[in-house]
Amino acid sequence: MEPCKAIGLMSGTSIDGIDVAAIQTDGDTLYALGPTLSVPYAVDLRASIRRALGELDGPQEIEQELTVAHAAAVRRFLEETGGEPDDFDVVGFHGHTIAHRPDIRRTRQIGDGQRLARELGIDVVAGFRLEDVAAGGQGAPLAPIYHAHLLKYLSTRGANLNWPIAVINIGGVANITYIDEKALDDPSHLLAFDTGPGNALLDDWVKARTGNDFDRDGELAASGSADNAIVDALLNHEFFDQAPPKSLDRDAFATDVTRDLSIVDGAATLTAFTVGSIAKAIVHLPARPSQWLLTGGGRHNRTLCQNLEKRLGVVVPIEDVGGRGDSLEAEAFAHIAVRALRRLPITFPRTTGVPRPITGGVIHRVR
Repeated sequence: MEPCKAIGLMSGTSIDGIDVAAIQTDGDTLYALGPTLSVPYAVDLRASIRRALGELDGPQEIEQELTVAHAAAVRRFLEETGGEPDDFDVVGFHGHTIAHRPDIRRTRQIGDGQRLARELGIDVVAGFRLEDVAAGGQGAPLAPIYHAHLLKYLSTRGANLNWPIAVINIGGVANITYIDEKALDDPSHLLAFDTGPGNALLDDWVKARTGNDFDRDGELAASGSADNAIVDALLNHEFFDQAPPKSLDRDAFATDVTRDLSIVDGAATLTAFTVGSIAKAIVHLPARPSQWLLTGGGRHNRTLCQNLEKRLGVVVPIEDVGGRGDSLEAEAFAHIAVRALRRLPITFPRTTGVPRPITGGVIHRVR
């Protein structure tokens, strides 16, 4: 198959906005990384998404508003980069996850793929998690196949990579992908799973008490002291001892245990919870990684990153080897969309627990 030019869209569990990224790929080989753009959500839309969280059933009025916002983000991307719809073969449209319950074989991502295709004049692939969950998989994480292909691409461009490598993505939920050299050519060797909370609990805490969307640079946490008893109690959750693959809903952990803490101590405690949950993931890996690469919005939290280094050793942003941490998940959905067009597997037994490698995605044609 000839390489495709693909656009990927990501609206993550942090609910901060829409990431847009272009890549060139045939689904197996990554050929080029293209331009990127991040478009923050309007305050009202962000609030509407928050109100919809947890809803597995029923109509969602914001679905069309969310789709229109994604279409506007792509149009802005094309305008700013001088592109045209005809320049691209496909758009990977993740939508936004409002509920994730693989234990009952349910997951829900809102977004109208057919309308987006019609609005943009570009074929769209959406619904990436549905086939995996229906087959008994976790439906998450989905980016591991792209992590492997991205690192293979970067290795051909002089990146200093030491195997095995762990890619830690800290979005609203945190997850890890363990990659050894065998996995570069055979994705059945990939291992991936959600490790626990990422930014979501901390963001919600800060939002409720200060009105700000997040703890900028980890300044609040740096000014406070973690309540270790609360951290230990949170880390005692059965999820952390469960063998992977495994995944989480954004709101899987209750944080009322921090309700009596000050703003700064609550931030420090929730930051320590995220760090501790990532550190606990080491016991589930085949070997200790030689290199830890950090991606996702959490890598901008200086306090979180410093505390993570104390637990893991040297942890570097994926930019240090040539990757792009803010757009990586959008790139992943562009790559996965091309794999879906080719009916190649996008999830595997050791990444989501699906019984066999399977493809996924619903293809929405312009014509």
